[in-house]
Order: sequence, then structure tokens, then C-alpha cells
Amino acid sequence: MVRISDLKLLQILRENSRTPLVRIAQALGVSETAIRKRLKKLESEGVIRKYTVVVDPKKIGFEAVAFIGVDTRPENYLAVLEMLKGREEVVSLYSTSGDHMILAECCFRNSEKLSDFIRELEKVDGITRICPAIILERVK
Repeated sequence: MVRISDLKLLQILRENSRTPLVRIAQALGVSETAIRKRLKKLESEGVIRKYTVVVDPKKIGFEAVAFIGVDTRPENYLAVLEMLKGREEVVSLYSTSGDHMILAECCFRNSEKLSDFIRELEKVDGITRICPAIILERVK
């Protein structure tokens, strides 16, 4: 179980995972050593899986970003999931219980590359529906 103080620590890291430990310690009113121990514990328990950065795709040449909902026949689900995991365009991949079985966040150099990707998916055995939603703006 994660403590309330751990939730505060995680919030600071979500805002900026490079926040110096001394600054986190000051904000939480504890020692830097205590923060270091908490982080190791959260990492070993799998609460913190990795530290990463959020990149603006358009600033590095990816003009088309989309969430693509994918539905499959049940017997093809795992194979489609594995295939999508291996695709360079797929930056995040989720198994969902909502409108689609699979939700993929994808980045493309342009809309033509997005269209090509969708056409490729249409040829994959077992995919029954593809629903792209182009991201206009990241708000948060």
C-alpha cells in the first residue's frame, strides 16, 4: 500500500522526474536520505517502473500523432498486440475494456505515413476494426 507521503513524492516526480532529491526532501519536510530510501522502495515494489521524458512529437519531425483503436477476433488478439508492440510508430500500447480492445498511440512523419500504416493494419489477419483519432493538441 502506498502512503499519502509517497503520493506527494510521486506527484513531484510526475511534474519533473529530474527534481533534485534535496529539493524533494525540503518540499516534504524530510531528509534526503529518507527520500532516497522511499524511492528505492517504490522502485523495488514496481510502483515506479521507469523515469522518462515527455517529448513534443512535432518538434522532432512527427507531424501526425494519433490514437488508434483496434478490435480483433478473439483468437488473433495476442498476435495483433505483439505485432503492434514491435512497430516503431507505436509509442504507447494499451489493452482496454472500453470502445476498443487495443489502443495504440502512434507518431508519424506526416499524414501520408499515417494513412499507409492504417492500410497495413487493414491487411492484418484478425483485425476487425480500426478507428484512428488524430491528436490536434496535447492539453495536459
